[in-house]
Formats: sequence, C-alpha cells, structure tokens
Amino acid sequence: MRLILTLAFLLLAVPALAQRQITFMPFELPEAGSIVVPVTTGETPSGLAALLDSRTDGAIALAMVEAAFTGEKHQTLTLFGIKPYSRIDLIGIGDGPVDRVAAENYGGLAASLNDGSSGSTVNVLWSEIDRAGDATAAQVAFGYRLGDYRFDRYHEDRLDPATRGDVVILSDDADAESRFTGDLRHLADAVFLARDLSSEPGNVIYPQSFVDRFREAFEGVDDVTIRALDEDDLARLGMGAHLGVGSGSDRPPRLLIIEYLAGDDRPTLALAGKGITFDSGGISLKDGEGMGRMKADMTGAAVVSATVLAAARRGARVNLVALAALAENMPSGSAIRPGDVLTSMSGKTIEINSTDAEGRLVLSDAVYYAQEEYAPDVLIDVATLTGSVSRAVGNDLAGVFSRHDGLAEQLLAAGEASGEKMWRLPLSDTHFEQIKSTVADIINGGISAAGASIGAAFIGSFVAEDQRWAHLDIAGVDFTEVVLPTTPIGYSGWGVRVLDEYLRRHHE
Repeated sequence: MRLILTLAFLLLAVPALAQRQITFMPFELPEAGSIVVPVTTGETPSGLAALLDSRTDGAIALAMVEAAFTGEKHQTLTLFGIKPYSRIDLIGIGDGPVDRVAAENYGGLAASLNDGSSGSTVNVLWSEIDRAGDATAAQVAFGYRLGDYRFDRYHEDRLDPATRGDVVILSDDADAESRFTGDLRHLADAVFLARDLSSEPGNVIYPQSFVDRFREAFEGVDDVTIRALDEDDLARLGMGAHLGVGSGSDRPPRLLIIEYLAGDDRPTLALAGKGITFDSGGISLKDGEGMGRMKADMTGAAVVSATVLAAARRGARVNLVALAALAENMPSGSAIRPGDVLTSMSGKTIEINSTDAEGRLVLSDAVYYAQEEYAPDVLIDVATLTGSVSRAVGNDLAGVFSRHDGLAEQLLAAGEASGEKMWRLPLSDTHFEQIKSTVADIINGGISAAGASIGAAFIGSFVAEDQRWAHLDIAGVDFTEVVLPTTPIGYSGWGVRVLDEYLRRHHE
C-alpha cells in the first residue's frame, strides 16, 4: 500500500504543460513572420486575404487556385516561405456574418495547425470580417487556448513549454484583452482541468485524489467552501447506493461538495456529476477491450466541479453547488452482486440487476442529498451514463432529458450558443414503469429498450416531480476520435462550456 501511495504522489507531481502566452495588439498587417488569416468563401481572395495577396505579389490567389482552397468553413491551407512571410496559415470561415462559435473554431484551428515548436511568434489576424457582435478577438483567443490543449505529462520527450512561440491576436476589439484574461481564460482553464482529470490513469485519479486536485485548484478563491464526505459520513446519511458501488474497492468512495455562494439572495443552482474514477463493471465485469477508457467514467464529476471553478475564478454573482459522487467500481469479495438490494438515502430500495449500471446508483444519492440540503431552484446532473445515448444521437451531440420543457429549451439554446450541442430525448411515464422491481422499489438495469431514457428515469425517480431538473448524458461526446477545431483527439471536457453558458444566461 505504501508503494502505491508513493507512486501516486510522484505521478501527481508531474507538471502539466504550460500554455503559450496570448497577448492582444491593435490590428496591423505584420510586415513578416508567421501569420494566420481568416478567409471568407470565394474563388478569389477578398478582405484580408486580398490585402495579403497584394503584399505577396499574387501568391495567395495562385496558391488558393492550385489547392482548390475556397474559404469554406474549417478549410485550411498552410504556405511556407512566401516572402516576406515565413509562414501563412489560411483558415476558411465560410460566409458571414461569423458567429461566436465560428470565431472560437477559427482560433482553435490556428492552434492545431501550429504547435509553436518552431519558437516563432504566431500572429493571428481578426479584422475586416462580417461578424456578429459576440464574435470577438477574445473568443478567438479562447478557441486558440482550447485548441492548444495537449496531455503529454507522461511522455519523456514532451515539448518544453519554454521553447514554444507566443501568440499575438491582432484586432480592433478594445476590450478583448480584459475579457479574455478576466473571464474566458478561467473558463478555458476549467475545461483543461476536466480534460486532465479524464485523461489521468486510474492509479492517479481515484476518489480521494480527485478531491485533493480540486482542493488545490480552489486555493485562494473567494466565497468557496469545500467538504468531502467519507464512507462514515455516507453511512451516517444512509447513502447505501453510493456506498454499495464503492464497496468492492480498496479506495473508499467520497462525495465532494463545492459551494460557491456569491449570489446574495439569488436562487441556488445545484450540479451533480457521476464520478466513477474507474469502472471495471464490478461483478458484472466489462469486456476487456476498451476498459482502459473507463478511467474517464468520472468526467461528469470533473465537469460540474470545473464549472464552479470557472465561475468562482471570474467572480460570478451566483449561488452554485457542485456534488461529485466519487467511487471506484471494482470486483472483489466485498463488492455488491447482481440480486442484491440496496437502500438509498431517500429510503427507496434498489434491486441490483447489473453492477455495471453503477453511475445511476451514486447519482441517486447525490441528487437526493442536493434537494434535501440546498432546495435548489434548478438541479442538473451530468454523467457518462449509457452507451445507448450515442446510438441514439451519434457522437456529436449529448442527450438531454427533463420533465420541464422550459429548462430543456434553455439548455438546448445554451448548447447552440456555446458549441456544445444537445438533443432532447424522451422521458415518459413508460420509462418509469419499466424500472419497477418485483423484489424492491426499483431495479437498476437490465431493461433492454431505450437504455438512455431508462437511465434518466432511474435518476429521476430520486428527484421530486416539482423540482426543476435535467439529466445530461455525455457518454457519446466525452471522447473524440478525430481532431475538432477546439478539441484535440482525446477527452473533451464536454459540458463545462454549456453549463457556463446556461449559468450566465439564467443565474447571474
């Protein structure tokens, strides 16, 4: 045990990659160096591209023709040694007006094209564009920061941060620097923390070390109280569902509670996240193929906790609580078995049909506790809950479930605005009927049809019908197999941006 703890400490001590410095300057076309240029759709250069074409004696127009580059959204073309520039990255932004998400995607693509390994300063141009009012240079910088993410802390040859070139955003947006440094930088850091925790191996992130990471992240932040309920606290509160999931592991469960109460008399928003730091499936053991990714079955907990971090660091005037329901689901002689019956904090009894339907168990106690302790105006839970959600809506959308049409519509709109899109899936009386048990009050798994809706109904069984509540199933979007404009291949930290957007619109 001492060896395990020592190894975990050493791994936790590995530094994360420092981010490139992003600065802002008034727009002026650079005389030389490395530049990134937005290009609107068209067969010939226009706007900045036309100005650059003139500066390079027609080289841009010629290159566009030869490469069939027309400025379609997300199309890119990199040119080297076109005098007087060492490097030119052209990025298509489509037809105007460009919206906020397009601005962020432009920045993210700029970062993905040039990792800074040359050490040269990257000049990102953002001017003379038909754009919406919120498509600012600050959003470009935010997108750049997100696209610049990498998780390489365990690589011996990882890129030395000191050798990476700086980034300069050239625009005429007067308040871009203050908007980025005082606000959006904190949001990007929160997304990074969620990505980091999902990417970490299971021998590094487990319930207690997850708690430790967030205690460290919140050091020096005002108006924050952090509590971590241990196994004795969970037993005292009657959280038999949460305890049951963690009973097979040598690493005991935790319920991390982060309170950020800076909103005076504003109503409270409670966020609950599934935090299974490794999911073997328990006695209902998963297939070995792909089990390694189950280190990230705690993404929901990371997302809700990081959302509070972003709000607190920027000083949002809100009352916000995150509950991270943390456990490691392992098979052992002390693990729960199919056929067992657990008693939840609510008093409802649960027949265990599958120990691999564990996320809904820890959330059942967490959402009930949130209602009892905080009487929130709105309760939202986030979980990598079911594989069936991606079969329903694919890997580009999360599933949102709610009994409350207004709340669902607000979340869908926040998803559109933030670029983290969702699709509303059904939650009907039939789904609640299907989880009734002949042995206990409800059963936790084994229902073959509409698995994502069944999982939502299970969690909803512990939420009062008049409580405004939504469930976000992010199992299809928490990992990306392809490079996206603001998300490299890997764990996405999906959910921080949409929850932050919802928070700004409806709780500040």
